Amino acid sequence: MSDRLVRLYPVAYRAAHGQEIVDVHREMTAELSRPARLRADADLAAHALRVRLGLDSASPAGRLFALAAPFALAAAAVTSGLHLTRWYAGLALSPAPARVQLAATDGAWILFLLLSLLVCVGAVVALTGRWGRGAGPAVCGLLGTAVQGISAAPSPDQGGIAPVAALLTAAVVLACPPDRRGDRRLSAAAGAVAAVGWFPVVVVNAGSYTGALGVSTDYGAWPLLVLAFAGVALALRAHSWGLREMSAMAVASPLLTANAYLAWGELLPVLGALLLLPAGAALTSSVQAVRRLRS
Repeated sequence: MSDRLVRLYPVAYRAAHGQEIVDVHREMTAELSRPARLRADADLAAHALRVRLGLDSASPAGRLFALAAPFALAAAAVTSGLHLTRWYAGLALSPAPARVQLAATDGAWILFLLLSLLVCVGAVVALTGRWGRGAGPAVCGLLGTAVQGISAAPSPDQGGIAPVAALLTAAVVLACPPDRRGDRRLSAAAGAVAAVGWFPVVVVNAGSYTGALGVSTDYGAWPLLVLAFAGVALALRAHSWGLREMSAMAVASPLLTANAYLAWGELLPVLGALLLLPAGAALTSSVQAVRRLRS
């Protein structure tokens, strides 16, 4: 079996490492039960496909997705959290009893809220040190919202852009190489991005709902700004030029971009917000240039 699985690797990689892979795989699976051996074979096939697609941890694309995946989960948590808090605010402020409102809630809304809750809980679990237990449910929630948005059932976040963004975000999380998942430093930074990107918007909207402010200011710009700032901070800490970090933030941003587009209803303001990412790369490049001149 291992001989056939090794053929999934690219020719050059197989010529350099094929026999070593076969020997190690046989040794590791010699005393395993049949189900465990099948899981090991599946892991080997998955690694071969990752190498063929350039998504292993040694490739540039693999390293990019490893950096982007925690922040994609953070973006998913922010977006789903905003859906849930908007719904809860409407439920709490309505004069009708909560029991009556829940009984009258459309089934599609209930499903959407449950999927959003699954995304939030999964992202929190993944970013607090249990990646395997959290990323899977979060991805399932994202795929569920995408299917709901594409299907005939009405989705609360209207438009085709939201399902596409959910699919892209799920793909980013899944593309992260297995040996790069759950990095504590990146997960902590992504968790901070999720909290800072979500909480101020909820506070501002709470003021809008209660009449302290005249209009809602939730146009999706703040979470994108937080994400761009996180990329700049990571680049400065790593003494990088910022291109890789800001590219990772761009890869992680589809859900936040979709949220901003649905809030504004126009493309130009969203494009203006997305300019924060190349601006962040330019800023970090300038800082690194100044550092090198001084040294």
